[in-house]
Amino acid sequence: MKATNEKALLDWVLILLGILSAAFGLKGFLLSSHFIDGGVTGISMLAADITGIPIAILIFVLNIPFLFLGYKRLGMLFAIKSFAGILGLSLAIAFLHFPDMTSDRLLTAVFGGFFIGVGIGFAMRGGAVLDGTEIAALLLSKKAQLLKISDIVLVLNILIFLAAAFFLGVERAMYSVLTYISASKMIDLILNGIEQYTGITVVSVKSEVIRKVITMQMGRGVTIYQGKSGYGKDGHINDPRDIIFTVVTRLEIPALKAKVLKIDPAAFIIQQSIDDTTGGLLKRKKLH
Repeated sequence: MKATNEKALLDWVLILLGILSAAFGLKGFLLSSHFIDGGVTGISMLAADITGIPIAILIFVLNIPFLFLGYKRLGMLFAIKSFAGILGLSLAIAFLHFPDMTSDRLLTAVFGGFFIGVGIGFAMRGGAVLDGTEIAALLLSKKAQLLKISDIVLVLNILIFLAAAFFLGVERAMYSVLTYISASKMIDLILNGIEQYTGITVVSVKSEVIRKVITMQMGRGVTIYQGKSGYGKDGHINDPRDIIFTVVTRLEIPALKAKVLKIDPAAFIIQQSIDDTTGGLLKRKKLH
């Protein structure tokens, strides 16, 4: 019960920090230069420039449909946290004062995106969103099986920046793209961490030797599963063999490949990106 309460408190602290960071990025950098971000926030900023309606109102109103979709798809707790986060961001923009940090356009684009990305990342860590685009992309990806969530987000943002080029001018639209890239990188950093992991699968007839090298020399855990050579010299299923799967950081990939290929130059090595992990042996064991 204590751990649950501490986790809930941490979630709300992260959402609050996310609100303050995103509001600082908007009011301290972007709004005075009329640069925009991607997603619903970007649409709100663009609409505010065109119509004169306060951006605090637009951010809240335009996110309401996505909050409803989030409730239907992800549950009540997510919807409550996201409602509080988006409402808090709107109120922070409306009532908190942040100084205009710089008149330099490049610094405005980069650091405005930086603080917005930090804010969105903190909020997502706390189980909420400050922008409904990800919810919409998740639902659309279920309908369009050929498109991933990232593909849909990219398409939506391309349309937003094309509209920005038309209404705000090409130069501001290009600076806005920098803002979006900066924000995206910070979101990835906060959600995935500095040590991004990569899954490595090794198929080799010398799997036992390779397993010992990975576990004893590199201090990494492995998973072994049974397989068979699917297409041998005669075109038929051949001898069974153990298949090794392990998770390493990007910095460890060259060393791992070198060790495996030294043991078996014919080894089949597959690597794949890992967005997130839970449990298991990820931290290296101390080697004696």
